[in-house]
Amino acid sequence: MTYVALRTVLPLIAVVLLQPPSDLDRTVRDVLARSLQFSAAELSDMQRGRVVKHGLDARAPGEFGVAGGIRIGATRTAFLDAARDIVTFKSGPEILQIGRFSSPPAIEDLASLKVDKTDFDPTTCRVNDCDVRLPADVIRRLPKEIDLGARSVQDEVAAWFKGVLLADVQAYVSGSPGRFAQYDDGGRAIRPIEDFEGILAATPAIGMLVPALPQHLSQFPASRVPESEDFLYWSKESFGPAPFISVTHVTIVCPGARTCVMTTKDVYSSRYIDASLATAIISDAGSGDAIYVVYANRSRVNALRGALSALRKSIVERRARNGLDQSLAKIKTRLESRH
Repeated sequence: MTYVALRTVLPLIAVVLLQPPSDLDRTVRDVLARSLQFSAAELSDMQRGRVVKHGLDARAPGEFGVAGGIRIGATRTAFLDAARDIVTFKSGPEILQIGRFSSPPAIEDLASLKVDKTDFDPTTCRVNDCDVRLPADVIRRLPKEIDLGARSVQDEVAAWFKGVLLADVQAYVSGSPGRFAQYDDGGRAIRPIEDFEGILAATPAIGMLVPALPQHLSQFPASRVPESEDFLYWSKESFGPAPFISVTHVTIVCPGARTCVMTTKDVYSSRYIDASLATAIISDAGSGDAIYVVYANRSRVNALRGALSALRKSIVERRARNGLDQSLAKIKTRLESRH
């Protein structure tokens, strides 16, 4: 071998020798590299305990995605127990209110949700011009069922909105008619179920780890993974010029002895989000005294389309990456402090 060739090869050999042997499950590692665009350097950094994160390629206008991961000195059981206590798990300055739905969902589950004028102003809500996401038939019901000139209109509309939201959630969990299929609050109709199908198709990592899970998410409750654990929660979060109220479906499946998958699917968002799907992969490190937590999220946002979409998208993606960084670090601190 020539001197020039040695100068080229030796640094590469040195890099390989300096890499610690991977203790990440081989199947999970392959999924991260092939489907979630993790580089070898990111996987190595994650193994060393560093937070890694990057953007994911958009598959449609208005779509953005982020992925990241971290190594945590805790067990899968500890992570899943914490996630089941969703009120504590999601707590943070951006979470204004939160609660978990019972099974089956009941109006009492929404008792602590405060709906004020910044959340929903009924006096300005018209078809194609409303400040919350609702179908046209529901918007038309509003002035028929609420006296918009009454002094108590905000209290009445808060109760009315909770009833509408509960009906949508009950239709979702039972598979009965009545689930919101289209939002008619703006000039462009939004079809959240169709947008979700697009996001799901762009997230093959889920099916690579749990083959039946994509169908479970797409056709719930008609098609279910037998060993899955499912629950729903609602939250009110600060974001942009006004807060938004959302309902999220959580699914937990453990397809192997070392790995669990937790998905969070947007069922309803009063503003901003057309559809969203997040995936958390929780996998034991080879030593058994730590776990890898990898998180990926794809969302579609109507506001990211059209004029200035590139600028808006860069702002949203930057916020999403920073939020991912903070969330992973927060989970690591919480779990390791209990361990």
